Amino acid sequence: MESHAFVMHHAWARPVTIGFLGATTPSVWSAFVTAFEQRLRALHWVSGSNITIDYRWAEGRHDLYATFAKDFVRDEVDIIVTSGTDPVIAAKKATEDAKSEIPIVFASAGDPVGTNLVANLAHPGGNLTGLWNGQTGLALADGHKGLAARRLDELHKAVPGLRRVAVMGNVNAPNVVAEMKAVLDAAPKLGIEVAKVEIREQEGEDIVPALRALDHEVNGLYVCTDPLITTHGIRINTLAVSKKLATMHAFRDYVVAGGLMSYGPDFAAMFQRAADLVDKILRGAKPADLPIEEPDKFELVINRTTATALGLNISDDSLARADEVIE
Repeated sequence: MESHAFVMHHAWARPVTIGFLGATTPSVWSAFVTAFEQRLRALHWVSGSNITIDYRWAEGRHDLYATFAKDFVRDEVDIIVTSGTDPVIAAKKATEDAKSEIPIVFASAGDPVGTNLVANLAHPGGNLTGLWNGQTGLALADGHKGLAARRLDELHKAVPGLRRVAVMGNVNAPNVVAEMKAVLDAAPKLGIEVAKVEIREQEGEDIVPALRALDHEVNGLYVCTDPLITTHGIRINTLAVSKKLATMHAFRDYVVAGGLMSYGPDFAAMFQRAADLVDKILRGAKPADLPIEEPDKFELVINRTTATALGLNISDDSLARADEVIE
């Protein structure tokens, strides 16, 4: 089989095809897609000119991750781009099953080593490279050991009287299960009781009933992010406000969409860095030799309008430490 590395060196003779496996929906990922395309343009890869991007949107459905990944392999795209641990796993499996060498770049994954996506962070091996989001597993270079404990602590500091928190996540996603456990482990040290809200339905039909069933003593909601939950983010925020739940999310876009607060990496910036990796691969680099990258920065974002709707007075200390306060 002719390796894709050889094809890449000659890609300028024809447009390069990027198979973009969108884990959620175009509207939810609009800021990420914009960041990705803008960075590609800056690197002289222009959609409709020397590249073609084939977008497929899975809406958080595991079966569609596999279907779209197989489609890309069948169509022999030049590179696959995606984000989210489960979509990346599906893309890897599709290439392995077909004995394909198509490179895969991921903008974000929860624990690339622990989920067997790569051999190690410095030398991934195989046909994958990308960015680790710090959600679970390995320690980051700056000392972070996953973000669950930090997020719960930030929520506790921001919301006076926080005593009982629901942690909601898609338990079909192994990295989410690990994050939920980390929340449960961190809670006793903060004097917080935790109720688990396990989402299992592929279409997310159990999200609304699960939130509505929470007892009145729950006053916080820790949202474990994965594509299924992200797809239903606005619905989750709307229900949370109606039930007076202070929400903690993984990234800023949730807070812009009405969540109370988030602590995590800048995901749009991670998609820009994914574009840099795409550029390197299209110019001849091998994914196996490109180290897994870490987030540059973690940001605390607070929505004061949502706090007002919840009847909360966010602590002055939290507001002072926030990287952004949305009014």
